[in-house]
This record gives sequence, C-alpha cells and structure tokens, in this order.
Amino acid sequence: MAMNRARANVRLPPEVNRVLYVRNLPYKITAEEMYDIFGKYGAIRQIRVGNTPETRGTAFVVYEDIFDAKNACDHLSGFNVCNRYLVVLYYQANKAFQKLDAQKKEEDLQKMKDKYNLQTPGREK
Repeated sequence: MAMNRARANVRLPPEVNRVLYVRNLPYKITAEEMYDIFGKYGAIRQIRVGNTPETRGTAFVVYEDIFDAKNACDHLSGFNVCNRYLVVLYYQANKAFQKLDAQKKEEDLQKMKDKYNLQTPGREK
C-alpha cells in the first residue's frame, strides 16, 4: 500500500507509457522467451513479436502498469539476448505515423500534379 502511495506522487516524463517498442531482437526468439525476459518487471497485458520481413527482430510489449513499463525500459535497454543488445523504447504513436503521413502526402501531391498536368520547375517527373 505504501508503494502505491509513493508511486502516485511520482511525476513521469510525457513520453513514458505502458507500451514498449523493442528492436534488435534475435529472429528466432519466441513469445514465451519474451514473457520470461519482460515478465520479471511486472504484469504483461500483451506481447506482439514481428513476423514479416519488415518487422522481424522487433516486438511490442504492453504492461498493465506504467511504472512496470518504465522499470523494464530502464533495466532492459542494452540487455544482451543471444549476443544481441536490446533497444527498448517507449512507443510513440505520433512519431510512428509521421513517416506514413509524409509518404501519403507525397503520393497525393503527385496525383494532383498528374490530374492537372502540372510540373514543378527544375524537377523531372
């Protein structure tokens, strides 16, 4: 109970949240091994390990409590798993979608240029 009161008074940085983004994972790692590694720091709601060629070696770990996620991020960033050092970051949705938004805007701009037969001076199509 005293631990919960102490946690209530702690002010966390704005980027801290319950979802961790993990990079540089061994390709052969299983969800069970992820639970063994990350479960030591608190109750886990969900783990998603990347399985496509673009997402291999990455995972998302969702904790029940934000303080458990902070503790795991602090302790597991740089942790050695199968001779690979983990990169553990807080998931930030606004940064994750910025690249996709920029690509979509570029495609929309090109469609408009094609539709109205416009060309930017000094650029080839």
